[in-house]
This record gives sequence, structure tokens and C-alpha cells, in this order.
Amino acid sequence: MNPNEIPDAESVYLIPTYRRPRVVFSHGEGAYLFDSNGKRYLDFAAGIAVTALGHGFPAWVEAVVDQASRLTHISNLFHSAPQIELAKRLVENSFADRVFFSNSGSEANEAALKFARKWARTNHGEDKTDFIAFEGGFHGRTLGALSLTHKNKYREPFGPLVPGVTFVPFNDLDAARRAITDRTCAVFVEPVQGEGGVRIADVLFLQGLREICDQHATLLVCDEIQCGLGRTGRLWAHDVYGITPDIMTLAKPLAGGLPIGVTLVTEEVSRAVEVGDHGSTFGGGPLTCRAAQIIFDYINQPDLLEGVVRSGEALMKGLREFSSDNIIDVRGAGLLVGVELKTAVKPLIEHSLEQGLIVISAGENVLRLCPPLTITIDEVNTALEILNKGISALERTS
Repeated sequence: MNPNEIPDAESVYLIPTYRRPRVVFSHGEGAYLFDSNGKRYLDFAAGIAVTALGHGFPAWVEAVVDQASRLTHISNLFHSAPQIELAKRLVENSFADRVFFSNSGSEANEAALKFARKWARTNHGEDKTDFIAFEGGFHGRTLGALSLTHKNKYREPFGPLVPGVTFVPFNDLDAARRAITDRTCAVFVEPVQGEGGVRIADVLFLQGLREICDQHATLLVCDEIQCGLGRTGRLWAHDVYGITPDIMTLAKPLAGGLPIGVTLVTEEVSRAVEVGDHGSTFGGGPLTCRAAQIIFDYINQPDLLEGVVRSGEALMKGLREFSSDNIIDVRGAGLLVGVELKTAVKPLIEHSLEQGLIVISAGENVLRLCPPLTITIDEVNTALEILNKGISALERTS
């Protein structure tokens, strides 16, 4: 098909998901994407924080090609070495004792919901079924995960959803204390909200949640699907808070663009889950797990994580130096950065794309920047230059 025909063909063949620009990307290399006309774009979206090591990372490509030639799929009816080797890495480098593999962040949170309910029923009876989630939180679009997602636009068309979910203002510990009861089986929280505007949990808030959960025999679930695996400059976003969750969910960057979801749990939670309680045909397949081993090993290095901190600091420092009255706030952790504007960010995203920079939103008026973790300072400076000119140009025309 002629690349110019692809955007129009979408309306014929696809169920609509996102409003896409007409650009058609053909390939990528490092921090750059190239369209079908050969134009190069600096990628500060990374496939919504997925391509953490950039596009076409050589060791990842080599591993994927090698594994594809050996064994791609056998289902979870049988053992495979790549699955166990990845699980071993995750367990030995986290709080967790056991791992469940699925295919996406939504599926990882669906598993967390089921495991929490089963743990509560097993240990505390049938009445401990409620969940707490937070305003601005995003946990996925499947029915259970959607029940924990706050945005009404996503929820309303698909009700009734899973009952027993209460939403509490983010970073409001007093409100959380009032909401969490002995009926609450789990509290779901993102240490850094991505879709909700790149909002960072206060230290005392997350530490307080841990204490309240302990008081009520409630599980604390950290959704690190977007903010985990090095994105904040720590391997796990919750590390900086000095707490450990009972369950953690991962997905986006782990397999470098191949579908994966992970639900990590303590031994106590695992003991409640029996054979047949949950499963997945594709989750943890040999190809995906082999790819994920490469990504994990490269991210889990001090030099890379230190580079994330340096690049993130340079990015936020540069943004804060913009002389624009339109900017309300610049906030973030590592290379997950939000720029809150007084106006909608869509025109700035469109202008940046025209100038060869890919950025995305986190709500109507927050610009979200989540480049590959391997981004260089020179590439950060290029992005800053384009954004500064774009904000200035939009102010002149408004």
C-alpha cells in the first residue's frame, strides 16, 4: 500500500482508538523515527514510555532474531528457560517473591485485582472486597483496570464497572485514612501518575499509605507500568520512598516494544493463588521474555540510571528557564517530565511534530516528555530548542 493511503485506510479497516496525525513512520534508529518520506524526528514519546533503549537497540535485535529462530511460543502448559530466567532477574532485584506474566499493563492490573481479592477472601473472609484508587490515576482500559481508572470519559460509556472502588484525592493522606477500612482489600497507587498529568506522590503520602494498609490488613499495589524500570532514575519508582508494596505491576518498557505485563507479589499473596485461579496463553512466552532480559540487564546498571538522572535534570532545568507566561509548572522524576500550560497542549504537539520532535500529552493542558532512557544531553538540548520556539510561536499567534 502507498504510505500516503494509510491514514485514510484507517477509517475503513480499523476501530478508532487515538486521533493520529497523518505521518506514517517506517523505521527507527536510537532516539529517532523516520517517516515514509525520509524525514527524521527526535522521539520524546518513546511509544508512550516503551522504547526505553531507543529504536533498534542492537543487542535486543540480535536476541529477538535468535530466539525467533529457536522457539517463539509454547503456551504456559510447558516450561521454557527464558521465562524462568526473566522471573529470576525480577525477583532477585525487587521486593517480590513470585511473578505472573501477561501481555499488557491492563492485564497486569487485572491480575493484581484478582490476586488481591483471592488473598483477602482466603485470609479475611468474603466481605473484604473493596478497592481504593486515586483521582488522576490510570490503570488501564479493560473492565477491571478501568474500574480503577479515574477519568470519567474513559469509564462512563462502559458501566456498570467492578463495584467497590472508591476514588480519593491524590496526595491527600487524611482522605485516604478516612476511606481505607477493614473492608478494603487493596489500594492501587502510581508513585508517579503518568496519564494523570505527571504528578509525583509525596514521600509522606506514600509512606503513610503503607502504614494505613498495614493497620487494616490491606494490600498496597504500586502500579509502575509507566514510571518503573529506570524511568525515574531508580530501578523502581517506589525505591525513593523507603517502602515496599505487596504487589507491583510492570509492562511498558520491559520487552522493548513486544507485548508484556508483569504482576510481582510477595510470598504471602502468592500462597492464596492456586493452580487454575488465573492464566494466560501468551503471557511470558519465550520470545518476549528473551527480549525482556536484554532490556532489564541494560537498564539495571548504575551508569544508565545515573544518566537518566542527569538527562532529566538537564531537561527540567531547561524547561524552567523558558520565559513564557503560559507555563504554570514543570515537574517530573528522571525522564518522565510534565509541563503544565495555561492553554491546551495540542497545538504545541502539532507544531513540534512539524519541526521534527515527537511529544505527547498527559491530559488537555500537560505536555508529557518521556524519551528513551539513553537520550543524550545534546538531544535534550535539541528538544528544548524546538519546544522553546514552539511555545514562543504559539504565544505570538494567540
